[in-house]
Amino acid sequence: MTDSPTPGALAGVRVIDLSRILGGPYCGQILGDHGADVLKIEPPQGDDTRAWGPPFIDVDGQPVASYYLGLNRNKRGARLDLASEPGRAMLLDLLEGADVLIENFKTGTMERWGLGYEQLSARFPRLIHCRVSGFGADGPLGGLAGYDAALQAMTGLMSINGEAGGQPLRVGLPVVDLVTGLNAALGVLLALHERARSGRGQFVESSLYDSALSLLHPHAANWFLDGREPRPTGNAHPNIYPYDAFPTGTEPIFLAVGNDRQFGLLCAHLGQPALARDERYASAGARSVHRVALREQLLALLAGNDGPALAQALMDIGVPCAPVLSVSAALRHPHTSHRQMVARIGTGYTGVASPVKLSRTPATYRLEPPLRPATLSHHPDQQSHT
Repeated sequence: MTDSPTPGALAGVRVIDLSRILGGPYCGQILGDHGADVLKIEPPQGDDTRAWGPPFIDVDGQPVASYYLGLNRNKRGARLDLASEPGRAMLLDLLEGADVLIENFKTGTMERWGLGYEQLSARFPRLIHCRVSGFGADGPLGGLAGYDAALQAMTGLMSINGEAGGQPLRVGLPVVDLVTGLNAALGVLLALHERARSGRGQFVESSLYDSALSLLHPHAANWFLDGREPRPTGNAHPNIYPYDAFPTGTEPIFLAVGNDRQFGLLCAHLGQPALARDERYASAGARSVHRVALREQLLALLAGNDGPALAQALMDIGVPCAPVLSVSAALRHPHTSHRQMVARIGTGYTGVASPVKLSRTPATYRLEPPLRPATLSHHPDQQSHT
């Protein structure tokens, strides 16, 4: 837990977070970690991810999933029925003092309720309205709902993931949703910065479709240049080698050799310095072209080594390398602790901490996810939300 009396970088910024599921809540959590006052407003039935488990914790006889806990710290909580006229009126009251509104309703919903950007900006000209959407509002797919795995499929991400020659494979975490949340937070920060100059808010949109396409480097860059269809290469990098996972005498390692100097150090450490002078492997481009033969050479050299010990020895001499760890091993690693990458709040919450490190205004972890959001009947400053 970060225990700092220093206000966060976003102290004084008030955020109304109407979003559910992942991208929008992740954006709100980023802002909350850095000091923003975030009020998470859930529908009467609650955020869908409360039920996305197991595992669950029990809250007053109701299960709440770890999925929800991982995305909603540093937020106050309330429930509000925006489908009702009183609910919408209360939201307008809340927006009187807000700087940012985050929502991820299906395109047209907020407009139908009289809460679209044009309608809200006329009343709240300084408000930054951030929408997380599937595809944006218009175009051939405009207004359609978007889901992480479906976007991985249709933007090419699955086509380049998996073993060489294998079937397209979903990335094993919701990478599209997460990067969409990051882009939403970045957009909000850009809009806040610009507002300091102009005095005006603006509409910020972060779509899953756009965010997924933005992840296609270097495959998109390769295709733009030579027109060759990118294919999955397993653990291997499509452009450089050895940038791949390798078995050893014990546990596997990942070599991430990006230049000739690193390759020379690797070969010397493995007792074969002449390998770095072989014309097939003497340059990055040559190593990539002759990767099959190079892999066979390295497999023989690595077979008698202890994987974790070798990985540490190579890192110590400047060769990018790592042991292939499980999730639990990574979270228990001493460097994870040293980097303060596990956040704790009281005795009931543990999560992955903010990766953004600021020297004077670090992230702080103040509020557990709102397990028991109250149903709003008056202004939230007049009641408790825990």
